[in-house]
Amino acid sequence: MIEYLLAVILMLFILFALVIRWNLRLRLKLAQTLSSKQSLSTKYGKMSEQFMPFLKKYPYDEQNFRFLGTPIDGVQFNDDSVVFIEFKTGGSRLSPKQQNVRNIVADKKVRFEEVRIE
Repeated sequence: MIEYLLAVILMLFILFALVIRWNLRLRLKLAQTLSSKQSLSTKYGKMSEQFMPFLKKYPYDEQNFRFLGTPIDGVQFNDDSVVFIEFKTGGSRLSPKQQNVRNIVADKKVRFEEVRIE
């Protein structure tokens, strides 16, 4: 009877270990899938940012846009202003660095410097 009970306990332990292992593998696969999806989304966003100034809805002259890429997408040079541009689609939000750039501009801590190298 004790041997039967030990065999059942051993089988339950093995079953429990297999379920835990399966659960961990499933979670790892889910994390990899989510990471891959985020990576593809980021790559798509970075590619599409370069074409945004050429869309009909872009409110400025695309010839005067200069692409930076990071931390903001680019700078629009108008006759009477300079505009920092960050393109966003869907529910995307400004990163902390982008928020910092926005705040620096809002606080008027932007200047022009001429640096001569001889």
